[in-house]
Amino acid sequence: MVQETTDRLAKHQVGVVVAAIAGESVEIRGAGRTGGKPDGVPGADTVFEIGSVTKVFTALALARLVVAGRADLDEPLAALLPDGTRVPSRDGEEITLRHLATHTSGLPRLPKGMLLRALLRPSTPDPYAGCTAEFLLRTLAATRLSAAPGRRFRYSNLGAGLLGLALAQRAGTDYETLIAREICEPLGMTGTGLADRPGRLIQGHNRRHRPVPPWHLADLTGAGGLRSTAADLVTFVRAQLNPDDSGELAEAILLTRRTEHRNTPFSWVHLGWMGQRLHAGQGGGLQIWHNGMTGGFSSFVGFDPERQAAVIAIGNTQRSMDKPAFDLLRRLQEQQGPGSS
Repeated sequence: MVQETTDRLAKHQVGVVVAAIAGESVEIRGAGRTGGKPDGVPGADTVFEIGSVTKVFTALALARLVVAGRADLDEPLAALLPDGTRVPSRDGEEITLRHLATHTSGLPRLPKGMLLRALLRPSTPDPYAGCTAEFLLRTLAATRLSAAPGRRFRYSNLGAGLLGLALAQRAGTDYETLIAREICEPLGMTGTGLADRPGRLIQGHNRRHRPVPPWHLADLTGAGGLRSTAADLVTFVRAQLNPDDSGELAEAILLTRRTEHRNTPFSWVHLGWMGQRLHAGQGGGLQIWHNGMTGGFSSFVGFDPERQAAVIAIGNTQRSMDKPAFDLLRRLQEQQGPGSS
C-alpha cells in the first residue's frame, strides 16, 4: 500500500517519501529525484521543508512549557512579548496562548500588509523573509481582529508564528533551540531543525517542477520554518500514537489532544492538530492531521491513535499530497479495524 501511494504521488512530485505505521509495522518508501547535486532517490533520512506541519511542533512546545509550569494556556499573549507591545483585543477579550494554538485568536492569516507586498513583488523567492520580530510586532499593533478571541476558527500563520516567537521569548532562547530542547532531543530526532543539514536538504520545486530557493521564515518560523525527515517524523508520530511510551513528553502530548475547539459536530482543532471523525459509512475512524506547503515542498502527517495507524508524506514539489495520503490512512484504518493495536 505504501509503494502504491508513493508511485501515485511520484507522478506529480519531483521526489517523494511516504511512510506508514500500522501497529508495530513501519514502511518507508521513496521515489523520484532529489533534484540537486548530486541527484538521487530521496529516502528516510532526506531532509524536506515541512511547512505548516511545523505548527504541531510549536503547539507541543507550548504544552511542554505549560506542563512545566512556565506558561499557561489562558495566559495573554501580551505577557510573553516585550514591554510596550500593543496586542489587539475585541469585545473585552484578550488573545491567549490557547487561542493562538487553536487558530481562534481572530488574527488574519498573514501579517498586515504582507499580501500586498507579495503581490507587488511576485518574483520574491521567500515571501516571509522580511517577517522579523520588529516587523511582526509593529504590524500586530495595527491589526484588527475579525472576531472576539475564542469565538471561531480562522487559520492564521501570523498567530502560529507569534506563538513560536512568544514561547522562545519566555524560554529565554531562540525557536530552533526551544524545539530541539523540548521535543527533538527527548525523542532522539536528529534530522529536524531550521538549518540545512549539509547535503541533506533536497532541492525544492514549484508546481511546474522548476527549481526554487528554500524558504526562511525569519521570526515567523513557528508557523512553517522547520525541516525534517521521514525517519524523524515516524519517531514523532509514534510518540503521538503511544504517549505513555514517549517519556517526558507524555503529559504534554496528552494535553495537546485534551484541548480542542469544535468547528462542526465532526471536526475540530486541538493544540496544533486538526481532528475529524469519519462518517460510519466511511468506517467511523478518527483522523488527527496537519499538512504543509512552502514554495518548493509539500507535506502531510495524519494518524489514528485508536487504530494505531499513521501516514507521513513529504515531497519536494509545491503540490498538495492530501488526497493520496488520506486515502492511504483510510486503507490502514480499515485494515487495523476498530480498537486494533
